[in-house]
Amino acid sequence: MISTVLRALGATALVLLASGCADLPFNRPPAELFVLSPKNTFDRSLPEATWQLSIDVPIAEAGINTSRIAVRRTPLRLNYFEGVNWSDIAPRMIQTLMVESFENSERIIGVGRQNISLRADYSLVTELREFQAETVPGRPAQVRVRLNAKLIRLPQRIIISGANPEAVVTIKGEGIDNIVAAYDEALGRVLKKTVSWTLKAGSADFGNSGRSSRPPVRRRP
Repeated sequence: MISTVLRALGATALVLLASGCADLPFNRPPAELFVLSPKNTFDRSLPEATWQLSIDVPIAEAGINTSRIAVRRTPLRLNYFEGVNWSDIAPRMIQTLMVESFENSERIIGVGRQNISLRADYSLVTELREFQAETVPGRPAQVRVRLNAKLIRLPQRIIISGANPEAVVTIKGEGIDNIVAAYDEALGRVLKKTVSWTLKAGSADFGNSGRSSRPPVRRRP
């Protein structure tokens, strides 16, 4: 009797396993990966930095500290687009794009990630507070990106300035390509604001703090 019951349970388990195989993660197609671009155009009147800057990985809450592409379909619910991801988790991707944007400004040579061997005069610490598409019914579909940024003088660890660069861009058209294009434009605006503010604040403080006598960082020929 017991063996008959066990055989019946085993057969049922096999049927359930077979029916669920299609939903197992290793049977799903790989996610399509998307990348965003650094900012390339800057005001040539920005001050040229004779100081060095390290850039930390942005802090972010769990909902956006991920490689998944976030969407808010109601004011109080955060979801993700299916089958698509960023090429890296959002904070690390933004750190890379921020370093590249500073380099593209051609106003600072001594800039790099926080974990490299750089004798930095300042540290740029940021928090990624908004990084999602918003498709709330009754409102225009848009992408919102917002940072909280603090520029810290080293080695004293004194905050010399703060900013909250933000951008909201309307999504033009349907489909994930248009959504990612809006992400790219919104992040580009935030990166431009962040670079410009940092260069101005850092240069003003560096000159006033009595450290501007250091020989300037030479540009490569």
